[in-house]
This record gives sequence, structure tokens and C-alpha cells, in this order.
Amino acid sequence: MDFGQFGVRFQNHKQGTNLDTPFAQYRLAGGPGGAFAHLGARPYNRCAMTRVAFMGTPEFAIPALERLAHAPFELVAVYTQPDRPAGRGRRLALSPVKVWAMRQGVAVLTPRTFRDADRVAELRRLSPDVIVVAAYGKLLPASVLQVPTKGVVNIHPSLLPKYRGPSPVAAAILAGDEITGVTIMLLDEGMDSGPILARRTEPVADDDTTLTLTRRLAERGADLLVETLPAWIDGKVAAAPQDESQATVCPKITAADGEIDWEAGAVAIERRMRALVPWPGCYTFWRGKRLKLIRARALEIDGGAPGTVLRMDSETGDGPSKASERLGIATGRGVLEIRELQPEGKRAMTCQEFLAGHADFVGERLPS
Repeated sequence: MDFGQFGVRFQNHKQGTNLDTPFAQYRLAGGPGGAFAHLGARPYNRCAMTRVAFMGTPEFAIPALERLAHAPFELVAVYTQPDRPAGRGRRLALSPVKVWAMRQGVAVLTPRTFRDADRVAELRRLSPDVIVVAAYGKLLPASVLQVPTKGVVNIHPSLLPKYRGPSPVAAAILAGDEITGVTIMLLDEGMDSGPILARRTEPVADDDTTLTLTRRLAERGADLLVETLPAWIDGKVAAAPQDESQATVCPKITAADGEIDWEAGAVAIERRMRALVPWPGCYTFWRGKRLKLIRARALEIDGGAPGTVLRMDSETGDGPSKASERLGIATGRGVLEIRELQPEGKRAMTCQEFLAGHADFVGERLPS
């Protein structure tokens, strides 16, 4: 599952722990044995209990990792995606999971692929009883799924079989769902198609964005994981197959998904604005430059031709007027009242601030 598009970004190497110091190398090596001594090291937990290997990359994975570290399991290693260039300077950036593991002194591994037999053998030497996955970022091959005796347990932020795929949180907001949730499941070779161990619901607030909802689901998923995992290991929970007739798949979010189609309804556009926070955000174009829309409200009123920029009645908000500084854009159904926007190359601003310097924006017709 790929959560990178949801504002879960890698931490800049300059801001993180310096990997070149002897102390950092000691911590990465898992202690005096060095190089994880060699991967037989037990660098973090207290005693030989259920051996857990963790795989995750973004902030979404941190609550589950923290719960596991303080539960009666032996956390034998943490796997995460390799460092990646990020930001304008393209400096190497560490994943949030790698930063956490370094700070805690947990053995951390960053294989580029598990198609390499040596990497799978490395995992086997750790002898995990179970692997826990939370937004690792890559599908795991059968050779990895077969390593742990208790399987590979995954946290998925939807109520499976609904919203399989890489963008389940955004999909729930786009659909206008009032309830979503998290699923603890066993991974198979398909995409989020394995049997279910447990599910828990979570309401979707009217102002939720993908960022805010993902953070809550990460916490709910972490709680459900540590409730479910011991019961699964002890044979007290049965894995239930998913109902394939109810399965839906959501696509990966791309930058192009942020461009607004003004022929759509105001409610759908407002949902899209929240679903695409913090990345890629929603935008339109005016005079050849990108105009990012940050906050808005859908109004069920007639505004004329879709894409037409309107002044709104400041007292009632019930219709177009030239006597105030509230801003609306007509859509295929209703009007989208704009509350905050960001011109290309400039800071975010209120509609009043924008109109003070761009009074000629009113009356324009934006492209769909």
C-alpha cells in the first residue's frame, strides 16, 4: 500500500539523526555485535517471546510500531523503504519508520527488493514467528509470506473488502462515506485480498481530510492490532475469507487528480479538496497559472455556467452579488464558496486578500 501521496513524507537527512556518527552506527548495528550480529541479534525487547518483524514506512505505521515495542513481543527487526531524495535540494531523506527505529535502537533494514534470494534468506535468519505490515509500500512475494509460521498480518485503513488498493482513505472521503474503519488481515499474494482477523469502524467527520482521517485510523489500527495479534497467535481468532462479491478497488492518487472539473457538482468538488489533502491538493488555472484551492464550502444554489467566478452575498451566502467580498465559483450543480486559496508562487491567502489584488478575477470563466 502506498501512502506517500497522503502527505506522509520522508524526513530530511539533515534534520534527522546523523548516520555517520559512531553512536548511530552502534544503534543501527543493534549493539556491540555489529551488523545485527549477524541478524540473530535481539536488539530491543526484553525476553524470548513471540518474535515479530515489522514492515512499514510512513507516519501511518508509527503508532503500530510503538504499540508493538511496548507489548510482550520480541521486535527482532524493522524493515522500511530505502532513503530517497526529497525536497528542492534532493537530499537523502529517511522514512519516519527508520527515524523511529534509529532513535529506539532497533535493528533497521532497507532492502530495495525481496526478489533477491539473499534478502529473503536474511529475513529467514531472523526467525520471525509473525510479520506485521503497516503501509510498507511494496507487495510482498510468496517467498516472504511463507517465512513466518503465523503469517503476515497487515493493517489496512478501510473496512475490507471495500476499498482495496493504495488510497482507501481518500476513496472513503470522495464517496461521501459517513463510516469507514480499519481491518487487521492476513496478506496473501493478491492486493489486500487475504482473510480478515478483525475490523473496527471509525466515523468520517464533515471536515475530515485524508491527513486527519489517516492519523485517526493509524491509532485505531494500532489499538486493534495489539488486541488481535495475541489472540491470533494463541489460536483464539479465526481468519475469515473476504466476500469477493463486495470487493471494490481504489486507484493510486496522482497529481493530475487534483485538477478541478467545474462541470462536477459543488459537493463532489468539496469532497475532492478534502480527499487530496495534503497531496496533491486541488487546483484550477487562471491566466495560465495554477491556482490552488485550500478551503471551500459547497452551497446548493444556482450560480450560472460552470467555472464562472462570482461575488457572494456576505450576509446570507444565498446567492451571487457584487456588493461584498465573498467569493464563489459556479459548478455543474451548486456553487463552491472559496474561503482560502493560493496563487502559483505565492503564500496561501483568504479570498478577501486575493480579491484585494485581483478584482478582475470576478466574472472570469475557469477551465474544466
